[in-house]
This record gives sequence, structure tokens and C-alpha cells, in this order.
Amino acid sequence: MVQRVAIRSRKSYNTKSNRRRIIKTPSGQLRYLQIAKVPTAPKCGDCGSKLAGIPALRPAEYSRLSKRQKSVSRAYGGSRCATCVRDRIVRAFLVEEAKIVKALIGKQEGKAAKK
Repeated sequence: MVQRVAIRSRKSYNTKSNRRRIIKTPSGQLRYLQIAKVPTAPKCGDCGSKLAGIPALRPAEYSRLSKRQKSVSRAYGGSRCATCVRDRIVRAFLVEEAKIVKALIGKQEGKAAKK
């Protein structure tokens, strides 16, 4: 004969947040064990890849972590991956270089127009 297992919580519906499985306690009784949701790793805001060095946790568990465990010690540490940060730095550098070149060309054209 199969032993009956009673739901101990008030939430009786089979929802994503109410998953459970049957376990046997040391006393031999069967009980429902509440299964937590599977966490997803934080993603890069630009390319969508997983961020290295940051654990995959549920939102409430992030609030219990210290700041150094939630981010990486770099510019855009907890929100962008290393390759995207490198691309941003290179892009900013090239934009500045383009401005300098444009200014030089403008000066040279100004001198040529005076002559």
C-alpha cells in the first residue's frame, strides 16, 4: 500500500513556483520537498553572453551578497563583458582620432585657401 503525502503549504496548485518532489525522512516518513527555481546567469547588455565571474543566483540571493561578489573590478564590471568593454574603448579612441584628423585637415584647407 502506498503512503499518502499531504501538502504542507497552502499553495496547492501545480505552478512554476510551487514545484516539489517526494523525499523520505530519516524517520521513514514521506514528505514533500519544495524545489527552488533554477537561477539564470546575468547577461551582457550588449552581446547577451553570460558574464564571467558572477554567480547565477535568484534575485533575493543577490541582495545577500557583498558588492565584490556581484561585479567584476573593471569599468562596466557587472553589466558588460570584457570583449564589449574593449570594443567600447577602441571605438571611443577611434572617434577621438577621427576628430583630431578632421581638425588637421580643416587647418590645412584653411591655409590652402589663404594662399
